[in-house]
Amino acid sequence: MARKAIGIDIGGTGIKGALVDVKNGVLIGERVRFETPKGGKPADIAEVVRNIVADLPATRASMPVGICFPAIVKHGYTQSAANVSKDWIGLNADELFTRALNRHVHVINDADAAGVAEVKFGAAKKRNGLVIMTTLGTGIGTALFINGELVPNAELGHLEIDGVDYETQASFAAKEREKLSWDDWAARLQKYYGTLDRLFSPDLIVVGGGVSKEHENFLPKLKLGAEIVPALKRNNAGILGAAALAYKNSTD
Repeated sequence: MARKAIGIDIGGTGIKGALVDVKNGVLIGERVRFETPKGGKPADIAEVVRNIVADLPATRASMPVGICFPAIVKHGYTQSAANVSKDWIGLNADELFTRALNRHVHVINDADAAGVAEVKFGAAKKRNGLVIMTTLGTGIGTALFINGELVPNAELGHLEIDGVDYETQASFAAKEREKLSWDDWAARLQKYYGTLDRLFSPDLIVVGGGVSKEHENFLPKLKLGAEIVPALKRNNAGILGAAALAYKNSTD
């Protein structure tokens, strides 16, 4: 019998959700997606999340909901805000969504959720030692795992290299903004991932984000001590990881 939970992935432009089989790491049915409300205010986003959950088929009132969010999340409080309203900073997000949905809710950082999906169901499944998940997009998101256990809120995308926050140089957004070739972007990624490799000596680095589907254009160009591989769950990773953590949190 499938173990089920709802996963919601909140981004700066869109909010998507689905029912998840958290045993096998697959979506049950189609994803539901709404635009992120302009300004990204807490009450407006909570209303969109409520509508998404209402649109999902066969969801029981007792079914837990996992929500991944672009912020540092500590004990259910959002401590930062990327591409959403600054009203999220210091907000009890667990309480906000629990009230809106009238059911158990677990809020987690979006990169952490994506990492959980890859460790439980994807490229890092059954891998011990130190695993670093990275997502290349508007910025660089990261998640850290030791023998499969998450170390929350590891903001390694903001490493200072050459005197700058290096996600401004090596993110996929930087590639697009500066119209970098794959070779030029790979040179920047080499500097970023080379620094991660030198500082942490990870056993495995997983590369996610939408651009990971084009991994053959840049990953083979990187020379590291650590193994580096593309993510497998890609755009569903946040939903899958958030749902898995919500289910685990509701049964602990």
